Amino acid sequence: MAAGRSDWSGPVSWTEDVLPGYRQTTLALEPDPDDEGDLFATVVTRADAAPSDRVVLAVHGYTDYFFNTELVDFLAARGYRLYAVDMHKCGRSWRPGQTPHFTTDLSRYDRELELVLGIMTAENPGARTVVYGHSTGGLVVSLWLDRVRRRGDTAALGLSGLVLNSPFLDLHGPAILRTAVTSGAIGALSRVNKTRVVRTAGNGGYGRSLHRDYHGEFDYDLRWKPLGGFPITVGWVHAIRSGQARLHLGLDVGVPNLVLRSDHSVAETMGTEGIQRGDAVLDVTHIARWAGCIGNRQTIVPVVDAKHDVFLSLAGPREAAYQELERWLAQL
Repeated sequence: MAAGRSDWSGPVSWTEDVLPGYRQTTLALEPDPDDEGDLFATVVTRADAAPSDRVVLAVHGYTDYFFNTELVDFLAARGYRLYAVDMHKCGRSWRPGQTPHFTTDLSRYDRELELVLGIMTAENPGARTVVYGHSTGGLVVSLWLDRVRRRGDTAALGLSGLVLNSPFLDLHGPAILRTAVTSGAIGALSRVNKTRVVRTAGNGGYGRSLHRDYHGEFDYDLRWKPLGGFPITVGWVHAIRSGQARLHLGLDVGVPNLVLRSDHSVAETMGTEGIQRGDAVLDVTHIARWAGCIGNRQTIVPVVDAKHDVFLSLAGPREAAYQELERWLAQL
């Protein structure tokens, strides 16, 4: 059986986090199969959180890390204790010499996800877990939960629900990027030079719509979440395309799931007002097309004027997204 909750034993060694009022612990993982040194994952939770029978495991997207304390406060007010993980090579877990967010196989995240579940169970015995994933994190956790179900461990791991925030279910851009021929060429190139950059950092329009120093409401570390994003490598694209191809064949995550997304996409080159009211990262029609492949017992909600991260939208759409989440949690 794969690594799971039974792997964790003994108390967790917590230290002060970069976020005031939060604490973190570092998980040492195996050496990187992609030859970029030792890997680590970082778990973050609110320092004053008490044990609960309802917990949330939160997974970020590409060019992202955990910083949204408003989401934590919202869930805490409804009895949920949130644990966020900065995955290996991401945010707090990124080490010198490593390519940010780089992997050639999305299943390599399974180990750290299940170690985090072990910590959550140790601190919250008998709790039921809702998994939350944003963007690339939404793709990662959907594939992981399908593997967990296929090996028969959904109930044993205490998993009870899945929330996806604009999951990355298909590549954005021209249709030629999504053909079998192109996918084959990407795979061949990744075997030759997996860290070759195929897209440099963007113009930062979406990032500027979020960060408090520009046009947004949120404060975060621009080293870990740069305005224009991190460059994209061919090996990472191949891993994403492989994961998306598996999802397109149909998954069953084994638990009720909520999919939140914007009602429309916008170009990242739009002016400030336009980019504030739409998904500037993904094509929401792709999410609409493929969301049904995630599993049964599903609720899909387009949030009017929401951004790519619906919980970083302007006040009105953000409140609407929280209302949808509250409604779904009450039914769960």
